[in-house]
Amino acid sequence: MAIISNGTTIADAAAFSVSLGSMVHIKTLTLSNAATASFVDGADSVVLDDTYPLYKISFIGMNSRSDNVHFTWQASINTGSGYGVATTSTFLDVYHGEDDSEAALAYDARYDNHNSTSFTKLDRASSSTTSRVGSGEMILFNPSSTTYVKNWHCRYQGALRASYCDEFYTAGYVNTASAVDAIQFKYSGGNMDGKIKLYGIKDS
Repeated sequence: MAIISNGTTIADAAAFSVSLGSMVHIKTLTLSNAATASFVDGADSVVLDDTYPLYKISFIGMNSRSDNVHFTWQASINTGSGYGVATTSTFLDVYHGEDDSEAALAYDARYDNHNSTSFTKLDRASSSTTSRVGSGEMILFNPSSTTYVKNWHCRYQGALRASYCDEFYTAGYVNTASAVDAIQFKYSGGNMDGKIKLYGIKDS
């Protein structure tokens, strides 16, 4: 469609597409008692390739069906046939008690990955109480690169422990020069509810 005035094209469809914004919604996963949540390039309308240099993942109202488990993620370089690419990460926890009795910012080495193929933890132990949920955002940088490791960082907040507000800062890199073409999220035990959204961010 074009806008034409006195025979002159003022704007055409291409001009409109440029102005739609830099962040493009790709896929929403609505989870109910699900064991895993995956975004696989080329499957179910998912794009996870060199179309975008940045990918943003939003976690909304994530709730574990089990107690004392962690929300985790991993990458794949074979379109989800296997998850277990070596990853190195770091973990910070900012917390504050409801009764104001305790508050701190702490680095916690227990939740790091050290070039490990295990799923990477994005939070501390979660509660299955329905009022205790976590939400946050993660950025995955240039997953299609076949030259560099894949940097990522995540900010995740929740009232995941009784009577505490926690905010977790995790970051690291997927230690591979192969293209990452699938990512998966799950709790370290049990199933989950919530919503996870995948967005692509255009090159500016």
